[in-house]
Amino acid sequence: MTDHYRRRWVGLVFISIAVSLIIVDSTIVNVAVPSIVEDLGISSTQVQWVQEAYTLVFASLLLLFGSLADRFGRKRLMLIGIVVFAASSVLAALAPTGELLILARLVQGVGGAMILPTTLSVINATFRGRERGIAFAVWGSTIGGMAAVGPLLGGWLTTDFSWRWAFGINIPLGIAVFVGIAFAVAESKETRAKGIDVVGAILSVVLFGGLVFGLIEGRTYGWWSGTETFTLGGFTWPWAISPVPVAFAVSALALVGFISWGLSRSRRGRPSLLEFSLFRIRSFSNGNIAALVIALGEFGLILSLPLWLQFVLGFDALQTGLVLLALAVGSFVASGIAGAASGRVDPVVIVRLGIIAEIIGVVAVAFVISPDATWGWLLPALFVYGLGVGLATAQLTGVILQDVPVDLSGQGSGTQSTSRQVGSALGIAILGTVLFTSTGGILSDSLDDAGVPEAQRDEVVSAVVDSAGAAIAGLEESDPSGVIPDAAKAAFSDGTRLSALTAAGFLVIGLGATFALGRGSARSEEELSAQTAHR
Repeated sequence: MTDHYRRRWVGLVFISIAVSLIIVDSTIVNVAVPSIVEDLGISSTQVQWVQEAYTLVFASLLLLFGSLADRFGRKRLMLIGIVVFAASSVLAALAPTGELLILARLVQGVGGAMILPTTLSVINATFRGRERGIAFAVWGSTIGGMAAVGPLLGGWLTTDFSWRWAFGINIPLGIAVFVGIAFAVAESKETRAKGIDVVGAILSVVLFGGLVFGLIEGRTYGWWSGTETFTLGGFTWPWAISPVPVAFAVSALALVGFISWGLSRSRRGRPSLLEFSLFRIRSFSNGNIAALVIALGEFGLILSLPLWLQFVLGFDALQTGLVLLALAVGSFVASGIAGAASGRVDPVVIVRLGIIAEIIGVVAVAFVISPDATWGWLLPALFVYGLGVGLATAQLTGVILQDVPVDLSGQGSGTQSTSRQVGSALGIAILGTVLFTSTGGILSDSLDDAGVPEAQRDEVVSAVVDSAGAAIAGLEESDPSGVIPDAAKAAFSDGTRLSALTAAGFLVIGLGATFALGRGSARSEEELSAQTAHR
């Protein structure tokens, strides 16, 4: 076994830890928010921005940094991203006010957007054949597993130490990852392209920033007419129309401008932010469509299940994380299965099997959910779901990038990562709407049937929905009869079940989308590189 061979696999370990940092950070804050509110005294609007600032910036910059990695060096940009991420984690951990915490989360999103596409492109440039399939399996299972480990880690740190350690844990891990990648990962970059597409970069940020903002904030500020006042710093939205449709309109205009500008530059032989010739590759174009659709439902449980476990079953943050650990275990088991099957089984088949496992797991969870559910029945369902996430995520990534020339790995990786993030944002928006709208409607009907006066009914429904279920505990104290809190628990359980079934529906659509991929009939990298070189 050569030193070069060992270094590649050691490098993969540190790349996976780097991915873990950004995935955990996107979920760990969910269980820390109540402590942050109590400590910093932040408003409900600031709470939303603490949770969403990271996702917004992260999704907006993936494509840009994927392209920059190709031009300036994938390892170099990854290391810069780790430094930015760790430094902003220091700011978040020490933040004395809500405004500084939001700023730190924004900067963390920049660092995360530097790290994620470069991890993929480094794997694509470093591994070949069956080894590439194993490497992608490890990468994908890390994402699925860490999405579940985040709430567990956050719950433990917040419960036993402080919410500040939910961010502070990134600092020692960031230092270790920086050192490991610096020594174990080889540099790679594109040597042909010159210059940077500045206009394309600006348009892409406007495009994805506007789209993700609209998807995330639609339920809060209204899909058309304003339902809440939007403020940012000292600016207050002055019009009756919600900022959400305006964001969508700006995003649509940016999309038209981005495509027109990019095609124009390509015709003149100038480099563009997105290599449009990649979409002539069937596995790449169809794979991105499938990835976006699958992402709509893939992490639906991570949105609603922790709320239900804590506010209906009465779990604390740590207990919730322990239940979700079953999902992480399933995802890590999938890593071994996918690695053993790599080179022996068509990766598209593994993707389909993974999605089927996800559907089975989500539907099983939906049947378990009830106000008096036994949490033990959730464990096998979550394990199967995690198994599916681990199988589908990595192998679909491999299918999307299998025909992408190595010198365009960063652009290809950034594009598929963006597809997933946009799909996730859309899924969160839709599943959140299903959860809270159905909970409100069901609870309102239940209270009507119980003869609760209209004014009290509206007050209870508003409290439960606006607090995402947190008000249920207060209802138990104020209504000893148990009629209102029992109705609230039943309604929130029904809403969570409908949200899970909606996620399963998206996954069924995603399963159908994979049939457009056909079989893994990859063209040679030499052929694709030659084609791209003569475009």
